[in-house]
Amino acid sequence: MLDWEVDRDALTAPAVARNRDAILAVLRRVLPADGSVLEIASGSGEHAIHIAAALPGLTWLPSDPEPEARRSIAAHTRLAGLTNIRPPLALDAHASAWPTGRVDAVVCINMIHIAPWSATEGLMAGAARVLTGTGLLFLYGPFREDGQHSAESNAAFDVSLRARDPEWGVRDLEAVAALAARHGFVLAERVAMPANNTSLIFRRAES
Repeated sequence: MLDWEVDRDALTAPAVARNRDAILAVLRRVLPADGSVLEIASGSGEHAIHIAAALPGLTWLPSDPEPEARRSIAAHTRLAGLTNIRPPLALDAHASAWPTGRVDAVVCINMIHIAPWSATEGLMAGAARVLTGTGLLFLYGPFREDGQHSAESNAAFDVSLRARDPEWGVRDLEAVAALAARHGFVLAERVAMPANNTSLIFRRAES
């Protein structure tokens, strides 16, 4: 009965299997060898499992505002038998205080385009509060650059997102970088990813 309940709660997002190795390749290079990583909007938890299994020196702190997602994260963690993943946090990026201590990195995969812009504002403010030193903020997803989509498929995706919710949509990389700068981050690197996505690596500016 217990195994059936665990399997039932463990959600699957098909996109994860397509992009997780490419994301891991970047994170393996830019994350510290040890320390704590807070993941915002962990969703099903499949990215957390994949990355934490490959980088055992890191303590992974998954989070999501949705109870169904947190149940899925916990189920995947139990199934994987990993000990470097903490119980999922009930965390909304908008919140003025996050239920976590200081962390060495913040990771956010495929969130800012399926949330209102205020969530990106909350993400930047929250990351600035919790990151230690010149800690890293990693974003992954589709972005526009110079007002243009990188592919017709991204343009169509943007239209579909805005049809679902006018506050959603593919974000302008320049606007994201400018918002990050207002919170003390510099864009250290951008990495072109498969399927017309991009990884953005921000670091807190030296004080």
